[in-house]
Amino acid sequence: MKILAFEASSELASVALLVDGAIATRRIEGASRHSAAVLGQARELLAEAGLSVSSLDAVAFGAGPGAFTGLRLACGVAQGLALGADLGIAVIGSLDAIALQAGAERVFVATDARMGEVYCAAFETGENVLRPVSPIRCLAPEDVELPPGCWAAAGSAFRVWPDALHTRFSDQLSVCMDGLTARADEVALLGAASSVRGDLVSPETAVPIYVRDKVALTTAERLARGGRA
Repeated sequence: MKILAFEASSELASVALLVDGAIATRRIEGASRHSAAVLGQARELLAEAGLSVSSLDAVAFGAGPGAFTGLRLACGVAQGLALGADLGIAVIGSLDAIALQAGAERVFVATDARMGEVYCAAFETGENVLRPVSPIRCLAPEDVELPPGCWAAAGSAFRVWPDALHTRFSDQLSVCMDGLTARADEVALLGAASSVRGDLVSPETAVPIYVRDKVALTTAERLARGGRA
């Protein structure tokens, strides 16, 4: 299985090439560098592996939720490459990728969504397979609720909102991995599983996951949440 994957939902973007179980990766720090570097890093990975885009089984991208610009970038690059090589696309949730990276059987992922909110979802994991336990939501930190039982926590929201999340749920958390961000490595692995299941979509229909409908707050709303005018 040969999968080229992109993930740019946070400040740390990455590109990964999965070839028969082995993964080669490039990391790109700083959102301002993503658009200039993503495609070039993908071409380097393919060249080093002696592969062309047309020799891939699929292209995968981290679909979010996350930074709007990064999601559109990853989606657009994946669409362009897949369309030119007549390939299908694996649309992989960025929270799913974090859950797989956490390496625990039950993972609650929460990432900082800005604007005083977090993206969150619960997963049970297997061999590169995830089963959603709760839907992806965008909530104020104090409105987040963990499903019953013990969970491994993962994602930036536990660092940004320690009192509302880490401390409040300390009795239910076995470990807290608040430094994890979505990576193309896990997007590639989940993309391969998606390809085996036949869950690929056409380039024309691939879209990011937008959980939040409203992307900006009014001045009054920012002040109400403790922000600046």
